[in-house]
Amino acid sequence: MVMNKNSLSSYRDYVLGIESKVPLVDGKLTTAINFDNAATTPPFKTVMDAVNVFSPWYSSIHRGTGYKSKYSSRLYEEAREIVTEFVNADFNKDTVIFVKNSTEALNKLSYRLDKNNNRNMVLSSYMEHHSNDLPWRDKFRVDYIDIDKYGRLSLEDLKSKLEKYKDSVRLVTIVGTSNVTGYKNSIHEIAKLSHMYGAEIMVDGAQLVPHCPVDMKPKDSQKHIDYLVFSAHKMYAPFGIGVLIGPKSVFDKGNPDYSGGGTIDIVTHNYIKWAEPPHKEEAGSPNIIGVIALTAAIETLTMFGMENIFIHEKGLTDYTINRLKQIPDIIIYGDTENYHDRLGIITFNIKGIHHEILANILSYEAGIAVRNGCFCAHPYIHRLLNVKQDEIEKRIKNPELPHPGMVRISFGLYNTYKEIDIFIECLKTIIKNKKYYIRKYDFFSK
Repeated sequence: MVMNKNSLSSYRDYVLGIESKVPLVDGKLTTAINFDNAATTPPFKTVMDAVNVFSPWYSSIHRGTGYKSKYSSRLYEEAREIVTEFVNADFNKDTVIFVKNSTEALNKLSYRLDKNNNRNMVLSSYMEHHSNDLPWRDKFRVDYIDIDKYGRLSLEDLKSKLEKYKDSVRLVTIVGTSNVTGYKNSIHEIAKLSHMYGAEIMVDGAQLVPHCPVDMKPKDSQKHIDYLVFSAHKMYAPFGIGVLIGPKSVFDKGNPDYSGGGTIDIVTHNYIKWAEPPHKEEAGSPNIIGVIALTAAIETLTMFGMENIFIHEKGLTDYTINRLKQIPDIIIYGDTENYHDRLGIITFNIKGIHHEILANILSYEAGIAVRNGCFCAHPYIHRLLNVKQDEIEKRIKNPELPHPGMVRISFGLYNTYKEIDIFIECLKTIIKNKKYYIRKYDFFSK
């Protein structure tokens, strides 16, 4: 199901709400264009259908003796196998833990990861989302893999830091695809390097798993991915579920970060025997509806073919970068000459227009949803924008100052070339009438 520029993707038939009309500033209605998929995606119709079909059978899972409870429990546990197969994890040696989202998964891992043989160093990077930075800071020593002038992860700096810290590095934790520039990191090459120094690798797959094939690879491969996290709400399945995959042996040890119902085998006032993972890590009533949604999304994505999705979205990305480059006053962040490794995320600014103003113009004037700001990746944005330390300190002292940032567009499998053409023409109109739009919308930057 490979798409080309002149065909309307049949993927659109599977996505809910993409033909919705939204109001413009002049009161007219227009078909919404959603270029904010990196934040969250609309739901698949198949996901909503699966939830509705299951809902009459909804029941509390685990330990219930009623038919509905047993049925719900079976679907919940079978979902772990579906997730495992989707990313080629090892069902016998890995555990699939259901959480709320990637952020909770990363926090859980940060609490549960031990410091074997005094390995107390975590290597994160300058291109990380805050969720793959902040959880490590108060539990491990942290250093950051540098980026090159285009914002790509520097493998040379990774090698240098692995050599510098050697036996101290417990984990290399990197984003699979940047939520700012769309760079797709060489996760298997990074895994091989990490393993050569005795470290494990964690991949934040929130922006990777929904957009291209992901293979954790067998345990005996040096390119094996030790830990993987991702969120269902970025892969067309709302209802608040995320995934943490990692070795069972890691979660066998120690106490869970959250304790309570479902986490134990035996309890007295003086004794606790924890349950086996993954149940040990899933305190409280599990989110069975979220799991039903996730499995339906995985089945739909698998039906489409992840390689087909990757090809379609890569075509949209290349087409958009090429068109943006032809517009004067557009500043595109990241490499715009050699962008083979960029997936469907593009950040940019228009000279002379604050990013918040531009984002609101696109929404109110054309019904185009984008995102603006720093995208929960402040250190990365500061580097790309060349924001000096004294400027940051000024904003720390005076939060009312305008914040630096960018405008981000991000594609889903249902987006089309026609939508991009509308977007491009809208940008041209804004630039041609820059003073008018700034006067009209400047209250957004105050």
